[in-house]
Amino acid sequence: MGQLEDMAMFVRIVEAGSITKAADQLNLAKSAVSRRLKDLETRLGNQLISRTTRQSNLTEAGETYYQQVCSILHAVDALNEQSSGTPTRIEGTLKMTAPLSFGMMHLKDVIDEYANQHPSLKFELDFSDRKIDLVEEGYELAIRIGELRDSSYQAKRLTSIRFILCASPEYLDKKGTPETIEDLKNHTFLQYSLAKYSDLELIDKQGKKHSIPISAKIKATNGGFLADMAVKGHGIVFIPTFIAYKALKSGELVSLLEQYEQPTLNAYAVYPKNRFLSQRCRYLIDFIAERFGDDPYWDHF
Repeated sequence: MGQLEDMAMFVRIVEAGSITKAADQLNLAKSAVSRRLKDLETRLGNQLISRTTRQSNLTEAGETYYQQVCSILHAVDALNEQSSGTPTRIEGTLKMTAPLSFGMMHLKDVIDEYANQHPSLKFELDFSDRKIDLVEEGYELAIRIGELRDSSYQAKRLTSIRFILCASPEYLDKKGTPETIEDLKNHTFLQYSLAKYSDLELIDKQGKKHSIPISAKIKATNGGFLADMAVKGHGIVFIPTFIAYKALKSGELVSLLEQYEQPTLNAYAVYPKNRFLSQRCRYLIDFIAERFGDDPYWDHF
């Protein structure tokens, strides 16, 4: 193995949190990874990682080396691309997670096109709404929607996420169409059970926020399921337009109380702070942001 390979292996150990996890992610024996790290430290004349039976931590020399290695790996990628006059070959395995509905509905075409552009690239994709520790589970990248509170991550905004209040014509024929906030008290709701707040928030034309307590007939952890239940006439649902847009376009769902605005969130590409972000991830982040933009196609219905 050459020096660049050893540098990349060292970065993987640091970012995985242990030799064992790095070995699993690299599909190598733990003994092989441990031996290569020891050889690297011997060659440098410095201990980079302090290892005990319970944990591994960067030494002061290791921290400095890690930051410099990340810069070198980025510079090598850029130099190769600049010298060749063509984009560097994108390869390896891209391990990414995204929300279930968003991933299934809107990332399929993106991944298809990106994979066709880079045939040497492999993918490991987790589409779920569970909270994933990127470092602990070895993910390079996550797509997340909403406010970002974890300071250990860096993020790039990809697009806006609008919400809409809607119901089926069948439901509205039976229960009546709400014209005011007060009318909502007489209606049945379908609710996303992983939401932090149970109240519905609407904003009037003066910018005043109105919080409306709701009692849900059906709660579920998946927005696509709730949209289907709304189409079948089970109640009013408050969901992102990226889930409801097809049903809204076909008339299976009808937008309600359009005189009020709903809060807008953002979708982000998220990755651990101060880590080497591979070129395959950087290119994909830019690719997604370009495809969706500030006026995503699902807002046109």
